[in-house]
Amino acid sequence: MKWRKIFVSIFLSVFWGTGFGATVNAAEKPIVYFGIIPRYNPMVMYRNYQPLMDYLTANTPYHFELKLSRDYPEAVTLLRTGVTPIASLGDVTFSEACKNFGAMALVRPLSDGGEPFYRSIIIVRQDSSIQTLADLKGKSFAFGDPHSTSGNLIPRDYLYRHGITLFDLKNFSTLGSHDAVAKDVLKGKFAAGAVKDVIAYRYQSHGLRFLAFSEPIPAVPIVVTKDTSPALVAAVKKALLAIDPGDPLQRAAMKSWDPEFRNGFVPATTADYQHIFDLMAGIKDGCGSRCH
Repeated sequence: MKWRKIFVSIFLSVFWGTGFGATVNAAEKPIVYFGIIPRYNPMVMYRNYQPLMDYLTANTPYHFELKLSRDYPEAVTLLRTGVTPIASLGDVTFSEACKNFGAMALVRPLSDGGEPFYRSIIIVRQDSSIQTLADLKGKSFAFGDPHSTSGNLIPRDYLYRHGITLFDLKNFSTLGSHDAVAKDVLKGKFAAGAVKDVIAYRYQSHGLRFLAFSEPIPAVPIVVTKDTSPALVAAVKKALLAIDPGDPLQRAAMKSWDPEFRNGFVPATTADYQHIFDLMAGIKDGCGSRCH
């Protein structure tokens, strides 16, 4: 048992290439700023995504650093201007980046079930009297950022297709993050809200109940632009596709990764997100690309 623990420790150091070995010369590598939309508060963002930066630094010829943005549009701007030649965007922000400056999807993560999809979940408090979607009429609702896919675009479309428009709600607000939506529903500030599945499951034990699930949504893409170095693109793609979540030792090494990224990746194409592009062009209640 003792030797197994030693072996696991050695493997994790090699797999990560954490600053105990392979990253000793990380300072000699060219720095690449990796952009990301503000899915959580800054502290959680660093905790969840820094391990991925460490992995990429250890397994590519580059030194990766996180570049957080204040809001969703800023993450797109940083990518467009080249400050971040690579970024993890949402489906909506990727749609904007693709339309406005030809951004391209490189890879997308797999779910726990091994599928490149996730879902939006409509949440209420465990003790809420709301039992069906129809019960949402006349109630307050918390959406995510207007540029959020699972927090805004998808749930708005889902509600509309089930007979509920924004005008049927007592009131609604758009909040800055999925965390904020979950917390405000738990506090009773809103009767219901919409968040991405990983957030819903995180707060379920705190008193959330799931009212409805959306259809599968294409997993959030890691994105590059036409100006991103081909060598960088190839190196990142190779490193991410090499991850094998079925390997127990690799899985142990990824425990500290964001839940959305700890199950491996598959190649992505722009065509994977066509449904999102279509929704962006025709979302009901007078919205669409103008407010997303």
